[in-house]
Amino acid sequence: MTIDPEAEPSERVAGAGTLTEAQGAALTGLAVETVRRRLVGAEPAVVPPGEPVLSEPGASFVTLERRGRLLGCIGSLRPVRPLFLDVARNAARAMRDPRLPPVSADDWPELDVEVSVLTPAEPLAVAGRAELLAALRPGIDGLVLTDGVRRSTFLPAVWAKIADPAVFLDRLLVKGGWPAGGWPAGLAASRYRTVEFHNRAPRGPLGR
Repeated sequence: MTIDPEAEPSERVAGAGTLTEAQGAALTGLAVETVRRRLVGAEPAVVPPGEPVLSEPGASFVTLERRGRLLGCIGSLRPVRPLFLDVARNAARAMRDPRLPPVSADDWPELDVEVSVLTPAEPLAVAGRAELLAALRPGIDGLVLTDGVRRSTFLPAVWAKIADPAVFLDRLLVKGGWPAGGWPAGLAASRYRTVEFHNRAPRGPLGR
């Protein structure tokens, strides 16, 4: 997953714990329609949703997969724009995740779309690796590491693939460009939670 740079967050946010299934379905539907319109070359058409909470600032990640294979994952860690616009923006950017080939029309029939809405990040007052491992809640916490220059995160969903906290931390360190097995000077950690909403394949024709 790639983090999109953001400005300062808003004090009022569309929190992950406040969204209903219907609101989540609206967000995933928006992500799907964003992908579809880009694949057919149509102009973006992001209409403000009828649910006011979705127009409040929020942070999201959009994950695109095909048969379990990652096609793209782009997101924001801080709420700097209306949640529905954040989802649409991240869906478009996930189609061209710099780590992966672009999403194509061939992917469309089997495209699975996930929208993860984040809670505000909570700084962890840990002095090193051992304290961080003791504080982590496997299956619950998303983790952010930063040294003030570089930043790296794993969503809570990554615990399904990396269940061991030490391995989880090491993989995140390596992802951020730090050596595994240690705790670089100046490193800080924070955690967040997410609520996930899914819109799964199969899909009909792309149309216009």
